This record gives sequence, C-alpha cells and structure tokens, in this order.
Amino acid sequence: MLTDPLFYLCAIPAVLLYGIAKGGFGGNVAIVSVPLMALVMSPQQAAAILLPILCVMDLVALRTFRGRWHRENLRILIPAALFGVLLGALSFRLLSDAHIQLLIGLIAVVFTLNYWLRRGEPSVRGVDRLRGGFWGAVAGFTSFGIHAGGPPVNVYLLPQRLDKTLLMGTIAVFFAVVNLAKLPAYVYLGQFDTSNLLASLVLLPLAPIGVRLGFWMLQHSNEQLIYRLCYLFLMITGLRLLYQGVSELLLF
Repeated sequence: MLTDPLFYLCAIPAVLLYGIAKGGFGGNVAIVSVPLMALVMSPQQAAAILLPILCVMDLVALRTFRGRWHRENLRILIPAALFGVLLGALSFRLLSDAHIQLLIGLIAVVFTLNYWLRRGEPSVRGVDRLRGGFWGAVAGFTSFGIHAGGPPVNVYLLPQRLDKTLLMGTIAVFFAVVNLAKLPAYVYLGQFDTSNLLASLVLLPLAPIGVRLGFWMLQHSNEQLIYRLCYLFLMITGLRLLYQGVSELLLF
C-alpha cells in the first residue's frame, strides 16, 4: 500500500481536508475523507488509518483553540457521545457502513433543507439537555464506524449561533474526547494491524499542517461565511452519503 501512488493521491488530500476542518474551516467537509480513501481500500481500513492521525490533530486543535469552548454544551454532549461510541462498538459487526451512511445523510439533508426553506431569519436556540443528549449520542454512534459525527453534532450546535471560534473550539474538544474513547474499541476489534499503523505514521506529519491551515482560514473569514459554508457542506455531505449508502445497498 505504501508504495502505491494511488494511496497517496487519495490519502494526502483526505488527511489535509480533515485537518482543515479540525482547524475550524469548512466544518463537515472532513466527512469526505473516509470515502476518498475508500477509493483505494475498504472504509474500515481507511477509518483505522485515520483514527491515530485524528487523535494527533485533536491535540493540535485543543492547543489552537485553548480555552475557547462552550463548557455547558460539552457537559451535555460528551457523556451522551460516550454512550453512542459504546453502542457503535457493540453494533460494529451488525450494521453495515451503508446503513450508517443513509442515517447520517438523511439527517444532514433534512436539517439543511429545513434551514434553507424557512422564511426569514431562523430563531436562535439555546442550550438544551434533551436535544444535546440525543444528538450527542447520535454523533458518538456515527463517529465510531466512519468518523462521521460532524453532521449530528452540527444539527445541535449550529442553531445556537455561537461565535465562530467558540463553535469550532467546542467541536474540537468534543471530538478529542470521542476519538480518544474509540481507541480501545478499535484495538479490541483488531482494526490496528502493522500495515494500518505504518500508514498512519507516514501520513502523520500532515496533521498539524492541516489544522493550522484551517485555523488560519477561519481567522481570515467572516462569521456569516463560516455558517453558510457549514450548511453548504452539510448538504453536500448528506447528499453524498445518501447516494453512497443507497448504491452500496443496491449492490447487495
């Protein structure tokens, strides 16, 4: 794999895109990383290669956004997400990637259409324990298999209209905890073999580059643009996942 040019053609942009999203620019664009790498390997192997890299990106993002996160939201989201990760681990052998892709895609498309088709400026929602608990659990569950927890957590956070840096810092802390919680389960399920870990090591230097680039882009764009991009990428992601999920199910 490490001598195949196609591997690097897909893996390098996939890692950089994830880093840019971790740095705060583009939001859900990171969700294309696993499908991009899946062009040259299985989605499970792509997810296993990416997870150690994501954990390093999380450390860079935490340092980048240090102290700029919404603690009240995190107190609701994180316990729920850990429960979702546990469900994801227990159902790993039962649910296919296609079913998870359909679930996330449907959530993302419906939520974005609801935002776009509403007349006037949508009302701002505050912190909500029930909504946060539900979407946090969904994010933890969908993040486990294909690192696709972004759309569910954005469904909860975007309507709050937080400051752009506060929003991205909150998301950074959330996924730092979620990704760390996924590591023991990935080890138990045998996802980390020598080949996957070596590929992660080779791609690792791209992690801080992507995060820093994303943070620079975040600081040099206005808040309205960031939110518009988040909703746009949420819709693109949703449509892509719906198409991919339906295609895979039809193949069976």
